Amino acid sequence: MLSAKTIEDFKVKWQENPMLKPKIEKVVINCSVGKSGEPLEKAMKILEELTGQKPCFRRAKKTIRDFGIRRKEPIACLVTLRGEKAIEFLKRAFEAVDNKIPASSFDKFGNFSFGISEHIDIPGARYSPDLGIIGMDVCVSLCRPGYRVKYRRRARSKVGSKHRLTAEEAMAFIAETFGVEITEEKREKRKIKGKRRKE
Repeated sequence: MLSAKTIEDFKVKWQENPMLKPKIEKVVINCSVGKSGEPLEKAMKILEELTGQKPCFRRAKKTIRDFGIRRKEPIACLVTLRGEKAIEFLKRAFEAVDNKIPASSFDKFGNFSFGISEHIDIPGARYSPDLGIIGMDVCVSLCRPGYRVKYRRRARSKVGSKHRLTAEEAMAFIAETFGVEITEEKREKRKIKGKRRKE
């Protein structure tokens, strides 16, 4: 768990050199339905209502007969958010998980992901009997100013090791920006098997 002193040290570092302050590059919301047809269409409608963007679908890479999945069959949908839309959605998504993220969700480059078991836990989401309830994975990519050098077409180069984002710094940024608590243990499931959580 991050201490207040660690977060304060990072804040001083970012103030001295703004090029080192992390920022949200993109937020990807993925919903894997497992089959095409009506269930996938319902999931796409729910994602569009939550994000305000039209989702795109993803196809199966191979055939899995046990699950009735054929190769190239649409089985999932996702939305990519950037800028203010990404930040606004993240604030709502963090509330759905009680503003707690386990440290194990972060990789060594500072990116992290978490799951939402029921989309109606997100503030502002409404339950529709026609569409049902879906779960989703939220994947967040962080970067620093200057990461463009690895994407540009001309004079492309690598990001130096000293400029790369670390997991600890990403945790400090998320905790300071969104008020999220970084925990050591995995988040407890909010729904008991066979019984729906009661508010």
